Amino acid sequence: MTENERKIYPYPEPDARAPVTLADHAEKWLNSVKWQVKESTYMKYWNLLYSYIIPEMGSIGWDVLNRETVELFCCRMRSSGGRKQGGLSAKTVSDVMSVLRRIFSYADDHGAAVPFNIASITVKKEPGEMKVLTVKEQDRLYQYLKENLTDRNLGILICMFTGLRLGEICALKWEDISFSEHTLSVQRTMQRIQTKDDPERKTKIIVTSPKSGSSIRKIPIPRELIRILFSCRGTKKGYILTGREDAYVEPRTMERHFAKVLEKAGVARVNFHALRHTFATRCVEMEFDVKSLSEILGHANVNITLNRYVHPTMELKRRNMQKLSVLLAVG
Repeated sequence: MTENERKIYPYPEPDARAPVTLADHAEKWLNSVKWQVKESTYMKYWNLLYSYIIPEMGSIGWDVLNRETVELFCCRMRSSGGRKQGGLSAKTVSDVMSVLRRIFSYADDHGAAVPFNIASITVKKEPGEMKVLTVKEQDRLYQYLKENLTDRNLGILICMFTGLRLGEICALKWEDISFSEHTLSVQRTMQRIQTKDDPERKTKIIVTSPKSGSSIRKIPIPRELIRILFSCRGTKKGYILTGREDAYVEPRTMERHFAKVLEKAGVARVNFHALRHTFATRCVEMEFDVKSLSEILGHANVNITLNRYVHPTMELKRRNMQKLSVLLAVG
């Protein structure tokens, strides 16, 4: 094992006489996927493995690992996991279990007897309530942005009417907008990820391809928005949020700016992702074709669009229910 590998895998080389542990299979799996996944995905796996799985269960022998041990591990994570021991979210525990399942699958593929069916252990995730801006709130925000059209505010406006993700708008460049075709091309995303080999920097910014193939897409731009973009373009180039090639606005900075904008616009605070949910909801209210909406949002299938991003308002439900009046009138 090289010195660099020791930094990544802070455990001694296995003794042929010692029992194989969960950590042994886990580290081999992580090393095997390093060149198969994006850097951000690898760092997510690395963090889940060394923050939760190995400290808690890494030393357990593979042949004595059982269902009860893993279930107790899940319970501990939910009740007292994390740095402050206040318990981890169901989403984080679910991510941890996803990594464990991958380790089990890797071990099985390489001839190690799997001690039990880990797929049967599930983590119940309560769906969180996502705030969607009302039509009045959206109009209030729109008016503020139009009257204060800075580079960053233009980015918010783009997200309001295209459904772009936070990382996508941070990585968007003027060259991605076609004024002749009235389209916007999503080709990259920006995110902050953890680092493990640099003691002076715990995190770093990366610009990479979007999360999936379906996220690489071309979005038609509404006429009014293309007019606003054209009026703002001037001689700007590079990143939309700065108008420069050599400077960008990272996601968490943009999230903080958005919070200040909401306050100035007199709109209740929501996170940046609410713009995406609001866009999807308005599209459904205007009877968009769901397949088209799914592709605009960059989803792999329409089920993701319907289950996660569509939040019918009470007014829309009323309009739909009123369609039954035709049947009632027949009698």
